[in-house]
Amino acid sequence: MHPMRVLFFSLCLGFTFCAFAQTNATYKEQYRPRFHFSPAINWCNDPNGLVYLNGEYHLFYQHNPFGNIWGHMTWAHAVSKDLVHWKHLPIAIAEEKEIMIFSGTCVIDKNNTSGFGKSGKAPMVAVYTGHIENINQSQHLAYSLDNGITWTKYNKNPVLDLGKKDFRDPKIFWYQPKEYWVMALMFPVEHFVQFYSSKNLKDWNHLSDFGPAGDTSGVWECPDLTQVPIEGMPGEKKWVLQTSQNASMQYFVGEFNGTIFTNENPTNKIARPDYGPDYYAAIAYNQLPAAILPTAIGWLNNWNYANYIPTTPWKGAMSLPRTLSVKKINDGWLLLQKPAAVLQSLRTKILELKNATINEITLLPVKSQQFEMEIVFEPSALSTSGVRIAKEGNSFFEIGYDATNQLLYIDRSKAGIRSFNKIFEKLNRFETPLVLNNKPLQLHIFFDHSIVEVFANNGEAVLTAQIFPEEADNRIELFSSGGKSALIKATIWNIRSIW
Repeated sequence: MHPMRVLFFSLCLGFTFCAFAQTNATYKEQYRPRFHFSPAINWCNDPNGLVYLNGEYHLFYQHNPFGNIWGHMTWAHAVSKDLVHWKHLPIAIAEEKEIMIFSGTCVIDKNNTSGFGKSGKAPMVAVYTGHIENINQSQHLAYSLDNGITWTKYNKNPVLDLGKKDFRDPKIFWYQPKEYWVMALMFPVEHFVQFYSSKNLKDWNHLSDFGPAGDTSGVWECPDLTQVPIEGMPGEKKWVLQTSQNASMQYFVGEFNGTIFTNENPTNKIARPDYGPDYYAAIAYNQLPAAILPTAIGWLNNWNYANYIPTTPWKGAMSLPRTLSVKKINDGWLLLQKPAAVLQSLRTKILELKNATINEITLLPVKSQQFEMEIVFEPSALSTSGVRIAKEGNSFFEIGYDATNQLLYIDRSKAGIRSFNKIFEKLNRFETPLVLNNKPLQLHIFFDHSIVEVFANNGEAVLTAQIFPEEADNRIELFSSGGKSALIKATIWNIRSIW
């Protein structure tokens, strides 16, 4: 056993309870996230139709209204004024006549190009994949004139049908320079994205293709093409194309001229927005005000075991909202993701520690499964050091930095309940290169009962994972093996429930 010591600390007394009272008992179950979005009951997967309208953020998502496993895909609906607190709304677009409602996009058709608007009211238009199991996937429209509460399916659906079994997940946006709508569509088996244009959202013309490229080890899904700012270059932007595949994601960075997307990263480079096992199908919000940074949300689960995670009466959750930007690196472009600043409204500081030495194991005097943590430290040159959370005895989730090999990693091999699924048991350690260049390592960690999101060095690397700890697994410890590491600062906040 390693010797254990407890550091002195400054403790903030007096907790502030959430102004939004938790009234639903279903948000108190073991493993239920308290500050990540999850449905009250039943299955959810991909976020869909992320759109901003009149001060509200709309979140549609894949949902099974009849059970806690995948099936009967329908668009469920929630809305938020701050991207933090969510209100559940009635089912938006339901399965009908054996046509499931697969993933897609919402836009506000401000100029009524579709003709769906009435009496000066701009329609909210959903473009989604209509799925007939093992037969056909085609693209459909529906519209709403009451801010997404009720929907009318277009009477001439589908608007794009190539007679293919796999052809899905339209991402739509308005391309102002050419004054038309652009649609990115996925050919999953062939590993490429196809781009289309339309003046009215109904009639679509093929523009170009992108791919195969990068990771082609699994089917491609859920394309997302978004323009984002360049760090340190005010007013300058790049286009980021994200795809999901093989229970993971990848991205490409470059230019889009309204017709063709050109990747400016090396052709053999595989770049991932998240190097953990449980981040998928992320898309960015449409039509955000200019003052709001591009913001994405992803699904926190993994198709290898999604149906089997031990949660009830719900299954699946959404990531915290992440702001997007890019910066230039030696061999191309790097996507930066940071937790949206508005999340700080949920904080109450409980611990702050400065200027200490991490030698073997340091147990912190905090017991919680619902917190945010920022830690800045200088790893010893030959050390492996980091943080263990959900700690009790030999049970813990490890977030570490291997200084010798310059690798940031997460490891859930000793974390909580794992035997519910054999694949989950095997998918334990995930890592990504992270070169510090003699700078400290900064980790920004969110732990929410069964969800861990880790942002390193201002979003240069992100890792997300699910764990299922016992209720007693609620401690935090710092560790350093192979040498002493210097702790510069550690801060921990209690995070209030959003429900």
